[in-house]
Amino acid sequence: MITGQDFSKYKCGYVAILGRPNVGKSTLLNTVLAFKLCIVTPKPQTTRHRILGIHCEDDLQIIFLDTPGIIKPRYKLHEYLVKSAEGAAKSADLHLFLIDASEKLHDTEATLLAGLAKQNKPIIICINKVDKIAKATLLPLIEKCAALPGIVDVVPVSALKNDGINALLAGIKKRLPHSPPLYPVDQLTTAPERFFVSELIRESIFNNYGDEVPYSATVSVEEFKEREGRKDYIRATILVERSSQKGILIGKKGTALKKVGAEARKEIELMLDRKVFLDLFVAVRPKWRENENMLKNLGYN
Repeated sequence: MITGQDFSKYKCGYVAILGRPNVGKSTLLNTVLAFKLCIVTPKPQTTRHRILGIHCEDDLQIIFLDTPGIIKPRYKLHEYLVKSAEGAAKSADLHLFLIDASEKLHDTEATLLAGLAKQNKPIIICINKVDKIAKATLLPLIEKCAALPGIVDVVPVSALKNDGINALLAGIKKRLPHSPPLYPVDQLTTAPERFFVSELIRESIFNNYGDEVPYSATVSVEEFKEREGRKDYIRATILVERSSQKGILIGKKGTALKKVGAEARKEIELMLDRKVFLDLFVAVRPKWRENENMLKNLGYN
């Protein structure tokens, strides 16, 4: 906690961003922060880690916790994702629950919201992607959401279009506790650069392959050297579960992997604001999604 000045009117708290996969949780956080903190792809379940993002104003610090989409677990990895979201909800001062405006309120969402209401913390429902629907469709959805137990506000937004974000932030601020900032006001996140490097490589994998490879792949950054007067050196290994997936990832004469590396390198350089040499390798680790020790070593804990 930061001390030494008058924070009597300051507000600060943790906000868990929750919801099903692909409703726009990561896009929302990136828009609020005006910075690409979270990777975003058209595929669901892109987010695998709880990511902390810090939004500051003159009298406000919101500590957002972006969480994986809540799903029915099929692997040990999925169990980690669900536990990560549940942990964020328990540690938060406020729950921000996203739903997709272009879809009706799912039964699973209503069940999740009922469970959150039992925690006796304020819940704001954020109806995202409102740019895709007519207002006549939106109003009944707002009314239905507002009638649910524990809901203190319903805010329609388009995270992609940066529409409604100020109203959302105002609603969050209204319901956060009075507290000094818990982090330096110029800090954006607590995650290290290595983490974001691995995420940007994984984003490129999601964008360049079909359904099988991205969900069976993860990335381990094994070396990260800052070199004065030269490009930073980054060595990373993409882990997959089967040899056939390794072949698909590499492609004929390595062309597919080179494309992944080139796209990831550009994004990494934008994030770091300096040039890097990205050295990518592919290794097979059978059933890594079910191996608790391997999951722990990869940061899924």
